[in-house]
Amino acid sequence: MNIENTKAQMRKGVLEYCILSILRDKDKYASEILETLKDAKMLVVEGTIYPLLTRLKNAGLLNYRWEESTSGPPRKYYTLTDTGKLFLNELSSTWEELHNAVTIVTSQKTSDNE
Repeated sequence: MNIENTKAQMRKGVLEYCILSILRDKDKYASEILETLKDAKMLVVEGTIYPLLTRLKNAGLLNYRWEESTSGPPRKYYTLTDTGKLFLNELSSTWEELHNAVTIVTSQKTSDNE
């Protein structure tokens, strides 16, 4: 079994949640989202994020607007829709439950090890 594939699948599984969380308080363009993910050590490439942003937009969770930039071409800023905010709240609850469950399972001592 390849550990890198497993780690990539784990990251991929939480990527939507992370993107929606990044947009919770402020509209951002794709490069800012990507930079935030990279700063957090989420190894994501541009080829992954753009299709995901499109999928989230098509699902009604995000909207975007074009804004002129002083340092280049116009930028597409993404924002959460009301549906996206509700979805993020649900994901946050689910993440909390999952995190707690994983913590319990991974920190338990089995009777064989005692």
